[in-house]
Amino acid sequence: MTSFDLSFDYRCPFAKNIHLHVVTALRAGADFEVNFMPWSLSQGSRGEGPDVWNDPAYDADLLSLAAGISVRDQQSEYFLDAHEALFRARHDRAIRLVTLDEISNVLAPLGVDMAKVAADVASRRPHDVIAASHKEFDRFEAFGVPTFVVNDDATFVRYMSEPSDDPAASVGLMTTLLAMMTNRVDLNEFKHTQLPR
Repeated sequence: MTSFDLSFDYRCPFAKNIHLHVVTALRAGADFEVNFMPWSLSQGSRGEGPDVWNDPAYDADLLSLAAGISVRDQQSEYFLDAHEALFRARHDRAIRLVTLDEISNVLAPLGVDMAKVAADVASRRPHDVIAASHKEFDRFEAFGVPTFVVNDDATFVRYMSEPSDDPAASVGLMTTLLAMMTNRVDLNEFKHTQLPR
């Protein structure tokens, strides 16, 4: 089994692509143990001032992350479906996910107990989780999502396409990426000079 941490913020389209591949691979039976960890884009681009998880002005920005973490921690049987649904709502349906009503419209049809999510978010427990997770990635000098941590080594991956109808392709992609992260640690950057056509 391959274990890794993987950061996310539902606002990032590249996080969406990789996370949908991971979700697809897990559903297809891939032998991965994944720790899905929140990382705030708002905090990552923040200048001076209080951290975003301590600043109520950023509560709307953090709401989808907080809701996702609530489902991950307290209703884990729904997490993969909720995780995919939140990414798809944001990027396929252009839902901002900045109110509990918007998030409830996405998650409640999956069976998620939104009263439980709302109470958890109101307690600010998920904000503490976001803070701890973000600070954990700080030690790797992480600058964005999605960032993988495998064997205490961090790698940022920008992948341009979401999964196809073939789950085996997602398993293959993830297996290849993880092999590069563990077997090619001297490969620091591999980047096409132009976007794919």
